[in-house]
Amino acid sequence: MFSITEIRKNLKAGKITSASLVRKSIDTYEKDKESQLPLNAFLEMYDDAETKARAADEEIENARKTGMLEKLFEQKPLLGIPFANKDNISAKGKRLTCSSKILQGYVAPYNATVISRLEAAGAIPLGRCNQDEFAMGSSTEYSIYGPTRNPINRAYVSGGSSGGSTAAVASNQALFGIGTETGGSVRLPASYCGVYGLKPTYGVLSRWGVVAYGSSLDQVGVMGHTPSDIAIPLAAMCGKDFYDDTSADLPDRDKLIELKPFTETELSSLKIAIPKQFLESKGMDPDVGIVFDETRNWFSEKGAHVEVVDLPILEAAIASYYVIALSEAASNLSRFDGIRYGHRVDPGEGYDELYIHTRSEGFGPEVKRRIIIGNYVLSEQFSGTTYKKGMTVRARIQREMSELFKSYDLVLCPTCPTASFRLGQKVDDPLEMYLSDLFTTFVNLARIPSLSVPAGHTHGSGIKAGVTKGFGGEFNTAAATGKSDSMPVGIQFAGPMFSEAKILRIAQAWDDEHPGCGLPIQN
Repeated sequence: MFSITEIRKNLKAGKITSASLVRKSIDTYEKDKESQLPLNAFLEMYDDAETKARAADEEIENARKTGMLEKLFEQKPLLGIPFANKDNISAKGKRLTCSSKILQGYVAPYNATVISRLEAAGAIPLGRCNQDEFAMGSSTEYSIYGPTRNPINRAYVSGGSSGGSTAAVASNQALFGIGTETGGSVRLPASYCGVYGLKPTYGVLSRWGVVAYGSSLDQVGVMGHTPSDIAIPLAAMCGKDFYDDTSADLPDRDKLIELKPFTETELSSLKIAIPKQFLESKGMDPDVGIVFDETRNWFSEKGAHVEVVDLPILEAAIASYYVIALSEAASNLSRFDGIRYGHRVDPGEGYDELYIHTRSEGFGPEVKRRIIIGNYVLSEQFSGTTYKKGMTVRARIQREMSELFKSYDLVLCPTCPTASFRLGQKVDDPLEMYLSDLFTTFVNLARIPSLSVPAGHTHGSGIKAGVTKGFGGEFNTAAATGKSDSMPVGIQFAGPMFSEAKILRIAQAWDDEHPGCGLPIQN
């Protein structure tokens, strides 16, 4: 596995080309489609990815001849680097379906701001990745294209809703990926697949060109193999955007360009809070608890002050989240009506029938479930009580987290109660699936940044190893027929608003001592 930093060095030295990186991804994708159990991370490769890669190679070669190579990479820190894009982020001239039947045939007329900024930094959009329909799910099983499988063991889920982008990164089909999350949809798949996944402060990354789920919660996020692999794209994408009034500048952006790990002295000065409510959760897998204890002990051994804190309001976080998110989803998805764009069923009985039949046929069961619940909450009978109470709880979570960070630098907790689970295990149990977000939703409600850090693995029965090659490196995975239940476990590093650089620097110190920590041990 190569990091973005290593790839940049090799591109500068002429040891590899951007075209070869893109070609390797395409070849891997094509071969995987024909396998017994396809990963199904990419839905398609963009037809101009190789053309853009060759153009990047020409830029590099011309700069090398004129002695302007260093300046070129300063201006374009991601030049020639391919990345995976989620199916709900607009790329001009490319299909965008949100993995839903109702948007089949839709082509994005413009770039999302994050895509434009990545391309301005030299990055190459590689292809469109699978997701839960309209980003509603925690496993990438709710997709019209079928589920995305976990690269560690293809009998398991990749997590969701950004499971496609994350699996593409984890399997070395892309150097980094972008996705979205409303309540954990970047951090959950990052944890399940053994990579890093960042949910930034709300507003740091523009939402312009991203299909809305819950507008007050939605956020673009980044996945990568190392903290630096997240820091460099984040620096390229962040900042205020004319088209998004909720966007904001990131004060410590410059610290992301050359990410320096926390020193031993800095680690020893940290004050870390662990929510008591999460430690006492009845749904937490014992193996997740073991990995969390090992992570906590690492901080303690470094001299950090680690303390369990009582935050009773967190017990209401997931209920508050689903009231708000589903209400906003019902409102946002009302625009998909069969009239303006996308799938259309024309029964010939007027607009009401058109609307009903199109949405009934176009949306999948999970999206319908969330629309119905959201409309119920927003109905005349309940909108003045349930939704208002959800917003009141949210405001209190924001206040209490803000107060907490006056005394602590970091909140430490598991990313999710369990590691990845088997495909089909929870797909027919919505409540069980929703509880996958038990430890993540408070971050979205408080609008603070959080990074899922690959910290270990469950203690399963061992790995039947296969090898996936990508970008000159090799990635040990369970074979398609493997029976291992030893899967990655992620731990969250959450901080106050706009503390992304600090969190990533702490994570870089962790990564320097625990490289590849999210990969199961091969017995």
